[in-house]
Amino acid sequence: MSAATASVCALPVLMLLAASIHAQESVLPAVTVTAPTPGQQTRQEIAAEQARTPGGVTLVDSDALFQRTTTNIADVLRDVPGAWATSSSGSDAAFLSIRGSNLDAVDYDNNGVKLLQDGLPVTAADGNNHNRFIDPLSARHVIVARGANALTYGASTLGGAIDFITPTALDAPPLEMFFNAGSHGLVQSRFTAGKVAEHLDGLVTIEAKRRDGYREHNKQNREGLYANAGWRFSDAVQTRVYLSYVDNDEQLPGPLTRAQWRDDPDQAEAAAVAGNYQWNVKTWRLANKTTWTIDADSSVSFGVSYEEQDLYHPIVQSPFFSLLIDTEQRNAGTTLRYHRRMGSHDVLAGVNYGRTWVEGGNFGNDGGRRTSLATRVDNNADNLELFLMDRWQFAPRLTAVYGAQAVSGSREVRNVAASSGAVTHPKDDYDSLNPRAGLIYDLTPKAQLFTNVSRVYEAPTTYQLEDRPGGAPLGAMRGIVYEVGTRGTHAVGKTQWRWDLAAYYTKLRDEILSVEDPAAPGTAISGNVDRTVHAGIEALVGASFAVDGSGSHRIEPLLNLTFNHFRFDNDRDYGNNRLPAAPRHALRGELLYRHASGFFAGPTFDVVGRRYADFSNTYKIASYTLWGLRAGMVRKDWELFGEIRNLGDRNYIARHSVRSVASAGDAILSPGEPRSMYVGIRTRF
Repeated sequence: MSAATASVCALPVLMLLAASIHAQESVLPAVTVTAPTPGQQTRQEIAAEQARTPGGVTLVDSDALFQRTTTNIADVLRDVPGAWATSSSGSDAAFLSIRGSNLDAVDYDNNGVKLLQDGLPVTAADGNNHNRFIDPLSARHVIVARGANALTYGASTLGGAIDFITPTALDAPPLEMFFNAGSHGLVQSRFTAGKVAEHLDGLVTIEAKRRDGYREHNKQNREGLYANAGWRFSDAVQTRVYLSYVDNDEQLPGPLTRAQWRDDPDQAEAAAVAGNYQWNVKTWRLANKTTWTIDADSSVSFGVSYEEQDLYHPIVQSPFFSLLIDTEQRNAGTTLRYHRRMGSHDVLAGVNYGRTWVEGGNFGNDGGRRTSLATRVDNNADNLELFLMDRWQFAPRLTAVYGAQAVSGSREVRNVAASSGAVTHPKDDYDSLNPRAGLIYDLTPKAQLFTNVSRVYEAPTTYQLEDRPGGAPLGAMRGIVYEVGTRGTHAVGKTQWRWDLAAYYTKLRDEILSVEDPAAPGTAISGNVDRTVHAGIEALVGASFAVDGSGSHRIEPLLNLTFNHFRFDNDRDYGNNRLPAAPRHALRGELLYRHASGFFAGPTFDVVGRRYADFSNTYKIASYTLWGLRAGMVRKDWELFGEIRNLGDRNYIARHSVRSVASAGDAILSPGEPRSMYVGIRTRF
């Protein structure tokens, strides 16, 4: 069955499932704009926003992240349907793809998903996330708006947006400590202190992470400081300032050939050891967000952010070519949002502007030491996004959601060869108008059907632009996505159900895909592909079953299932081949026993389908199944957990490089985490 057919067939199934719980005639209550926590969204506001979006949006609460080992963004997205994230060695550096974004040889720039903190951009203006990810435990909530459902953030990217909402002293205990340790030398700790005065509140977190890694040349050291302070000028006007500093150093073990992986998956690539490959980033960020509640039906928010990142990145050393990237990146961003409710209309208008500068150079690499300058780098990009959306409740159960995003951006790459003075100077401007229309049908106050049709648009990153042979133009990706689904909660006696189901089909033109340059390992060649298809089915289903009459003993299953169908569409070179890197299917879940005292325990599982490592579909990455166990105790002032991952010590591939045609002797495989055990404790005062 094709993905298109599956998506169409899924619609009546989803509708029947949702209709089966349609118990009574009712409507959602009107949403009133109220004075928020200074500069923040509450969980209730986030849930209300989710209910007013005609597509896939997932909310992750940090309490769940503190009840298991969470070390990178892959752990955060474990229970998010449609997302595929994995780390090549268990450290912060990770591969991120949502709805088929970032499936090529330049996956290290993690384009296609817009990252934000408190609604302010972290992703560079050109759309890349190369230099860092956000510490997942520094967030109170994580909102994942998949694909075109990120319009409320001004984004039109293929993968959507992820917004990390910072905790404040208003929603955190005065003192909190967290400690987590276990296999492969992992030790991470956090200390948080907050204070609330009459009109002022402040919160400071200090964190550190040490890790030896499960492979050779795989150590990580990270220290971070996160602080925010809010000031309430009046009941109508509040402001919040954010400050963060992160110093992260990681050794990179490099990829292996298939024979090396089978022989010893813990070994590092010989070149990675000899070249002392590393990914070291120092980052500091300052941001402010101010909210003015004009009246009960309208509000305005304004935010600014500035960030500097110092990257030291030895990444290639061979007899023919070596590379050490030493650059400084500066990101500046601003956002303005106006929200007004007018009768049955709920209008949101906004503007985002971001600018990024990258200065430094590409040097030779000698065992992690910078040698002679090869190329002087001076890149910059900017991006302006304007968006307007209306949610019109035109009938008791029906809400139309429609709007558009206009984007205008520029990309400029200026590389100067140190030896000859030759200048490579590709640059271009990108403009688009991206409409969106959707419909929400309220089955009950807690259950909905939804559908939407939207345009997606994504300009190239500067990484992709500089990889274009001869500095030739590189077009922007564009396409149309169709989506249907249902979400909600429902109680049957003492049993609670919750679900989030969506099916989507996207036809793309000029998707930007890159392959590794065989003449210069470690570099890539980018180009536009005429037509591709991205389609899939995303499902998150959970329940809580009472085992006894009082409900003190409960069984709680959770299933996260994603089917992917990403392929070329009658391509001249690759026909209808599947796109590489993303598995055909991924099923993740758990089956926990919970007691009213706070104790929980049960198995976890990961079932991941096969995938390809090349566009030619000649190199297959095998499917795998992993089992685990986790248990813990949650009390009012403390929490304790223990976790075992990969209980059967299965040897599998977590991540891989992408080639046009991969051969058995290519070093492209990064092994996954072997059997591992972790414990953690969190205390609150």
